[in-house]
Amino acid sequence: MSIRFNMSVLRPVRFLLAVCISALLLFSNAFPASADPVNPTSSQSSPQQGEANLQSIEKEAQKAVLKDPYSQKETQTKANQGLNEIQGAADIDQMNRPENSQDAISVEDKSKNFLEAITGRKDKN
Repeated sequence: MSIRFNMSVLRPVRFLLAVCISALLLFSNAFPASADPVNPTSSQSSPQQGEANLQSIEKEAQKAVLKDPYSQKETQTKANQGLNEIQGAADIDQMNRPENSQDAISVEDKSKNFLEAITGRKDKN
């Protein structure tokens, strides 16, 4: 008799657990997580702004696939116009390269600064 009593006590708990999980699934689908912008001070852009560059890159890629392979000279000429022979100079100002990354802080320096801030002491090296 005591086993039936214990099982009947668990039934409302199981029901409550099922309701909570269902509510969690419902709200997680209804209100997806909103990501914080990586750079909050930058201006907001719409997804359509990058579409023009992507379409031109796609057209170049389709031309490259449909015709004979590039010769070495043609590959060098196209690659020297930008990042590579397909992408050209599209978004070249947004990509990190050694030329525009001289002032960047390395991950090692960031972690050292973080640990120094937490511990309150500087490394003697």
